[in-house]
Amino acid sequence: MLQLRPNCEACDKDLPPASDDALICTFECTFCKRCAVEKFRCICPNCGGNLVERPIRPVEALKANPASSKRIFKREGW
Repeated sequence: MLQLRPNCEACDKDLPPASDDALICTFECTFCKRCAVEKFRCICPNCGGNLVERPIRPVEALKANPASSKRIFKREGW
């Protein structure tokens, strides 16, 4: 099950579970669209995989399967 991480790893922008602004790779590295496109050209800087739109988990499903609250932010930059 996807973790649905709460923020962009590059700029720390909030990305709530219903956000259509989140992109992920196969390892669930998470970035906002701006960082993914402008900084990384839709290639994950961590693993080299492609970044695609993160699916939105329905609200009812979030009750039993909540999004992650663990923030991952690379303060040192890219």
